[in-house]
Amino acid sequence: MENVKQFFAGDLYAKHSGIELLSVSPGHAIAQMPIQALHLNAVGSVQGGAIFTLADFAFAAASNAHGKVAVAINVSITYMKAVSSGTLRAEAREVSVNPKLGSYTVNITDQHNALIAIFQGLVYRKDQTLDAAGKG
Repeated sequence: MENVKQFFAGDLYAKHSGIELLSVSPGHAIAQMPIQALHLNAVGSVQGGAIFTLADFAFAAASNAHGKVAVAINVSITYMKAVSSGTLRAEAREVSVNPKLGSYTVNITDQHNALIAIFQGLVYRKDQTLDAAGKG
Protein backbone atom coordinates (compact mmCIF):
# COMPACT_ATOMS: atom_id res chain seq x y z
CA MET A 1 0.00 0.00 0.00
CA GLU A 2 2.70 2.43 -1.02
CA ASN A 3 0.09 4.90 -2.30
CA VAL A 4 -1.44 5.12 1.19
CA LYS A 5 2.01 5.62 2.73
CA GLN A 6 2.73 8.36 0.19
CA PHE A 7 -0.62 10.02 0.91
CA PHE A 8 0.08 10.12 4.66
CA ALA A 9 3.63 11.36 4.14
CA GLY A 10 1.86 14.68 3.48
CA ASP A 11 0.59 14.84 7.08
CA LEU A 12 2.88 17.59 8.33
CA TYR A 13 1.62 17.50 11.92
CA ALA A 14 2.38 13.79 12.22
CA LYS A 15 5.79 14.40 10.66
CA HIS A 16 6.49 17.26 13.11
CA SER A 17 5.49 14.93 15.97
CA GLY A 18 7.98 12.29 14.82
CA ILE A 19 5.34 9.73 13.84
CA GLU A 20 6.29 7.03 11.34
CA LEU A 21 3.83 4.76 9.54
CA LEU A 22 5.34 1.27 9.76
CA SER A 23 2.69 -0.75 7.97
CA VAL A 24 -0.74 -0.26 6.46
CA SER A 25 -3.37 -2.42 4.79
CA PRO A 26 -7.14 -2.06 4.47
CA GLY A 27 -8.48 -1.92 8.03
CA HIS A 28 -5.10 -2.20 9.74
CA ALA A 29 -2.16 0.11 10.43
CA ILE A 30 0.82 0.35 12.76
CA ALA A 31 2.57 3.64 13.54
CA GLN A 32 5.23 4.57 16.06
CA MET A 33 6.50 7.69 17.76
CA PRO A 34 9.79 7.96 19.64
CA ILE A 35 9.13 10.03 22.77
CA GLN A 36 10.91 13.39 22.62
CA ALA A 37 11.06 16.33 25.02
CA LEU A 38 8.39 18.12 22.96
CA HIS A 39 5.90 15.34 23.85
CA LEU A 40 6.24 15.80 27.62
CA ASN A 41 3.84 17.75 29.81
CA ALA A 42 4.66 19.80 32.91
CA VAL A 43 4.86 16.72 35.14
CA GLY A 44 7.27 14.93 32.79
CA SER A 45 4.97 12.35 31.22
CA VAL A 46 3.79 12.20 27.63
CA GLN A 47 1.04 14.75 27.05
CA GLY A 48 -2.35 13.19 26.27
CA GLY A 49 -2.58 15.11 23.03
CA ALA A 50 0.64 13.50 21.76
CA ILE A 51 -0.73 10.03 22.50
CA PHE A 52 -4.03 10.98 20.86
CA THR A 53 -2.21 12.26 17.76
CA LEU A 54 -0.36 8.95 17.36
CA ALA A 55 -3.59 6.95 17.76
CA ASP A 56 -5.52 9.23 15.41
CA PHE A 57 -2.83 8.89 12.74
CA ALA A 58 -2.93 5.07 12.84
CA PHE A 59 -6.75 5.21 12.81
CA ALA A 60 -6.70 7.47 9.74
CA ALA A 61 -4.24 5.26 7.88
CA ALA A 62 -6.20 2.05 8.58
CA SER A 63 -9.55 3.55 7.64
CA ASN A 64 -8.34 5.32 4.49
CA ALA A 65 -6.42 2.27 3.25
CA HIS A 66 -9.64 0.99 1.66
CA GLY A 67 -9.03 3.69 -0.98
CA LYS A 68 -11.99 5.94 -0.17
CA VAL A 69 -11.65 9.09 1.91
CA ALA A 70 -12.68 8.30 5.48
CA VAL A 71 -13.16 11.09 8.02
CA ALA A 72 -13.62 10.74 11.76
CA ILE A 73 -17.10 11.41 13.08
CA ASN A 74 -16.61 10.19 16.67
CA VAL A 75 -13.56 9.24 18.73
CA SER A 76 -12.69 8.59 22.35
CA ILE A 77 -9.55 7.67 24.21
CA THR A 78 -8.90 6.09 27.59
CA TYR A 79 -5.46 6.56 29.14
CA MET A 80 -4.33 3.48 31.07
CA LYS A 81 -0.76 4.27 32.13
CA ALA A 82 1.64 7.21 32.10
CA VAL A 83 4.88 7.00 30.16
CA SER A 84 7.83 9.39 29.91
CA SER A 85 10.47 7.76 27.69
CA GLY A 86 10.98 5.18 24.98
CA THR A 87 8.82 4.62 21.93
CA LEU A 88 5.06 4.46 21.59
CA ARG A 89 3.37 2.20 19.05
CA ALA A 90 -0.23 2.43 17.85
CA GLU A 91 -1.94 -0.51 16.20
CA ALA A 92 -5.30 0.22 14.57
CA ARG A 93 -7.69 -2.62 13.78
CA GLU A 94 -11.00 -2.51 11.99
CA VAL A 95 -13.85 -3.82 14.14
CA SER A 96 -16.78 -3.28 11.77
CA VAL A 97 -17.15 -1.85 8.28
CA ASN A 98 -19.91 -1.11 5.81
CA PRO A 99 -20.02 1.13 2.71
CA LYS A 100 -20.46 4.34 4.76
CA LEU A 101 -19.21 3.66 8.31
CA GLY A 102 -16.20 1.96 9.86
CA SER A 103 -15.41 1.28 13.52
CA TYR A 104 -11.82 0.95 14.75
CA THR A 105 -9.92 0.19 17.94
CA VAL A 106 -6.37 1.46 18.39
CA ASN A 107 -4.15 0.10 21.14
CA ILE A 108 -1.21 2.29 22.11
CA THR A 109 1.65 0.44 23.78
CA ASP A 110 5.18 1.25 24.91
CA GLN A 111 8.39 -0.55 23.90
CA HIS A 112 7.71 -3.17 26.61
CA ASN A 113 4.24 -3.86 25.15
CA ALA A 114 2.54 -2.27 28.18
CA LEU A 115 -0.88 -0.84 27.30
CA ILE A 116 -0.74 2.98 27.52
CA ALA A 117 -4.12 3.91 25.99
CA ILE A 118 -7.13 2.57 24.10
CA PHE A 119 -8.66 4.68 21.33
CA GLN A 120 -12.03 4.00 19.70
CA GLY A 121 -12.99 5.69 16.45
CA LEU A 122 -15.83 5.81 13.94
CA VAL A 123 -15.35 7.05 10.37
CA TYR A 124 -17.69 8.16 7.63
CA ARG A 125 -16.63 7.11 4.13
CA LYS A 126 -17.06 9.83 1.52
CA ASP A 127 -17.76 9.25 -2.16
CA GLN A 128 -14.23 10.37 -2.99
CA THR A 129 -11.20 8.23 -3.69
CA LEU A 130 -7.97 8.77 -1.83
CA ASP A 131 -6.25 9.44 -5.16
CA ALA A 132 -8.60 12.39 -5.84
CA ALA A 133 -8.33 13.87 -2.34
CA GLY A 134 -6.76 17.31 -2.28
CA LYS A 135 -6.97 17.75 -6.07
CA GLY A 136 -8.99 20.50 -7.71
